[in-house]
Amino acid sequence: MEYNKNSHAIYNIKYHIIWVTKYRYKVLVKPISIRLRDLIIQGCEARNIKMIKGSVGKDHVHMLVSCPPNLSPSKTVQYLKGRSSRLLQEQYPELRKRYWGQHLWARGYFLRAVGNVTEGIVKNYIENQ
Repeated sequence: MEYNKNSHAIYNIKYHIIWVTKYRYKVLVKPISIRLRDLIIQGCEARNIKMIKGSVGKDHVHMLVSCPPNLSPSKTVQYLKGRSSRLLQEQYPELRKRYWGQHLWARGYFLRAVGNVTEGIVKNYIENQ
């Protein structure tokens, strides 16, 4: 198992994250999707988030990331969605025209913690210490 380290912790926290465009409009076409991928990678590097796997569809984004423990999942998604929306709309006027009010992404998102240790394994480990 691969662990990450920072100054005070050793961790392996992985999340599967999905978010969609507002109204599920299929606006993430070739030049926009490539720029979005680059923006997400830059945002992850800036926050010390390790991108394990990612995919940009025409109306959604899938990511598998490893996050440091000082970043909450909601703040991670908020940062990535907000930054990418703002920068994409600055660069592509057709998005700004379609999404007036600067809301490229739908309000919600899907997030699931990923791991291979079940609750039963953790309970058993704690009981036998």
